Amino acid sequence: MIRENKEKVFTVSGFGASKKLLDIIEEMHISDIVVAITGEVKGTTFQTILDVQERGVEVTRMPIMYEEMTQRVPVEHLESDWVIRSFVDQVRVSGVYELFKRLMDIFGGLTGLLIFVIVFPFTAFAIIVESGFPIFYSQERLGKGGRIFRIYKFRSMLQNAEEDGEARPATINDPRVTRVGNFLRRTRLDEMPQFLSVLTGEMSLVGPRAERPELVAQFQKQIPFYRARLLVKPGLTGWAQINYGYVASVKETVVKLEYDLYYIKHRTLNMDFNIVLRTIGTVIRRTGR
Repeated sequence: MIRENKEKVFTVSGFGASKKLLDIIEEMHISDIVVAITGEVKGTTFQTILDVQERGVEVTRMPIMYEEMTQRVPVEHLESDWVIRSFVDQVRVSGVYELFKRLMDIFGGLTGLLIFVIVFPFTAFAIIVESGFPIFYSQERLGKGGRIFRIYKFRSMLQNAEEDGEARPATINDPRVTRVGNFLRRTRLDEMPQFLSVLTGEMSLVGPRAERPELVAQFQKQIPFYRARLLVKPGLTGWAQINYGYVASVKETVVKLEYDLYYIKHRTLNMDFNIVLRTIGTVIRRTGR
């Protein structure tokens, strides 16, 4: 079956489509095709793709096109060996990158702790006046390789926000968030104590968000490749955090994962620095969540 939409994009599918493709390319003077094939590729289809390339037509796989257009990785269309190949890529990240990223983390961690010392008296006073003690809260999170560590934040929610003991991610306009907590979240001041984790090396300035073990166990049953986020250290900020806010459904979690996996595949010092600068802009504009 052959369909043409208003943007002159052609879809070829069905029995015999491979044979028709060469004729369509000639007739329509097509210069580029995007291949979106799931499952096993038949020999005739593979040969047709080779024939197309020999005629000078640019052939792009759909996942690659998806990444270029959205700056996300298409989770639902990844090959089964994606995690293995990504792990190999991760190991091959240059030593220069790792060194300068760690130096950036140390400098950022020291700077963040200095700011923490300055804002602590005022932040602690505001939290106590509105909702009492404790000033901080801590939780277990999963780090690189699935290692468990504890994070510390200024408390931004009501006391006993999870009385039933069930782990729930924060949402937009979460009723558990206090007025002071809302300000802390918008300015990212609630994250200040986490600079200690950055300094000790459990976290990085930039990386996927550190999630609770219970939520990771839940999401990995519903979302392909979810644990691939654990290939790198979690970060105070990250590609997903600056491009996507809180998530309230599995579908939204998939989108955020796509941003995380894109970062893992394409991370560079320039990308890390750009993410940090955009995060600082968010703090100044108080548009964080």
